[in-house]
Amino acid sequence: MEERLALIRFNNVGKSYYFSTDLDLYKGDKVVVETIRGLELGELVSNLKHISEFNLDTELKKIKRVANRADLELFVYNQAKAEKSLEICKEIVKEYDLDMHLVSCEYTLDASKVIFMYTSETRVDFRELLKELASVFKCRIELRQIGPRDKSKIVGGLGSCGLPLCCSSFLGEFDGVSINMAKNQMLAINIDKISGACGRLLCCLKYEDDTYTKEKQRFPKIGSKVKYDNKIVKVTGLNVISDLVKIEHDGNISFVSLDEIQILPPREHKHEPRSR
Repeated sequence: MEERLALIRFNNVGKSYYFSTDLDLYKGDKVVVETIRGLELGELVSNLKHISEFNLDTELKKIKRVANRADLELFVYNQAKAEKSLEICKEIVKEYDLDMHLVSCEYTLDASKVIFMYTSETRVDFRELLKELASVFKCRIELRQIGPRDKSKIVGGLGSCGLPLCCSSFLGEFDGVSINMAKNQMLAINIDKISGACGRLLCCLKYEDDTYTKEKQRFPKIGSKVKYDNKIVKVTGLNVISDLVKIEHDGNISFVSLDEIQILPPREHKHEPRSR
């Protein structure tokens, strides 16, 4: 069978990676692959794709084998082992009085390496800690510092919407989010309300940003003049969802439907006297 591409994910909401294979595989199949960390158990997130569909400039690693019963049992065993190892590591970190907060622990499938993920506000000198951990766990040790977003992804929780956090339920990787997205959606710039469990801007600010950008093209700009009820009025706000425009005239403020106003070409209101 010709080689094809397999998109593999190593946990439910982790980033996906491409591997090559000549095995007959389908979406949802569990496989064993070798990564830079060592042997790992992954899952196909889609059916195989033909290599000819992609312009590859690098050689991909091949899938080792379809996961057998022993692999699946070992994976479950390693998860339980990781929970105990995390508690042991926390005690050792406490003894060394290091400024680091351990978040999670993972073993490679063959348990040749254990990865401890932690957060810290400062740079941590863990050279002595590494020696101690190596003597306790008898395998290669990796201490990986992660950011607040990655911590929320691992720990999970509920968002302000009442649903499980996006990052821990379906987001494979993080997209860039900026304060301009909140402004584009005309949200009140209250950092507490537009920040997630991680303390960073809400990932969901990106979901509707393109839609708002597109829909706002139908509306007049805030501060511009439009014609309503045969009068020239000033636009002071928008409600894109309800198709409403907030207008002001002679001190009176009201909301009117977008269909009820006439957007004027710039020359028709360029020299309009300012309202007092």
